[in-house]
Amino acid sequence: MAADNPQAFRPYLAPSLNNLGLMLSALGRREEALAAAQEAVAHYRQSAADNPQAFRPYLAGSLNNLGKMLSDLGRREEALAAAQEAVEIQRQLAAGNPQAFRPDLAGSLNNLGAHLSALGRREEALAAAQEAVEILRQLAADNPQAFRPDLALSLGAYGSVLLALGRAAAAARAFREGLELVTPFYRAHPAAFGPLHDYLATELRRAEAAAPSTDEA
Repeated sequence: MAADNPQAFRPYLAPSLNNLGLMLSALGRREEALAAAQEAVAHYRQSAADNPQAFRPYLAGSLNNLGKMLSDLGRREEALAAAQEAVEIQRQLAAGNPQAFRPDLAGSLNNLGAHLSALGRREEALAAAQEAVEILRQLAADNPQAFRPDLALSLGAYGSVLLALGRAAAAARAFREGLELVTPFYRAHPAAFGPLHDYLATELRRAEAAAPSTDEA
């Protein structure tokens, strides 16, 4: 259908390809997953060229998905490029409509930080993680119920970079704050928030064990 009528059906094909890629990835069929993700990005790129306002947000999301598939295959520089493009798009979208797009920008910054950290570019990773935390802290101040779990997740990513940089005491503070934020959600919905709660608790113990009394702030 997309071949016969691209304008009408390409937007439906692209998300189906993203879903296919995720399912293939879950089965360990990573090369096929990558091919599906690449095709999805190609379709969204064309749709965004025709109608930027409607499709650039979807292109950014698809680029994040592509970055994951590339990273799974060890193609880290290409994964970083995809993540950087996603952040650039979402930064522009958030500048025009902060309320709608700042949450997605924060998520993309966390992805970017993970890709930078995997390449050993940890100071850059820290900057991306810090920006994500700052955005989510503001969002959580305005809407705690909606954004505190996301802030807790972002604090975990921030803490991980700090720990990799040897700043264990600062990492422990980030993990502790994230754990305090997510605990009420975990108590109300343990199945949904258990993995995040347990991750933060584990990383907090690890950071506390590594933190000398003289660790920098």
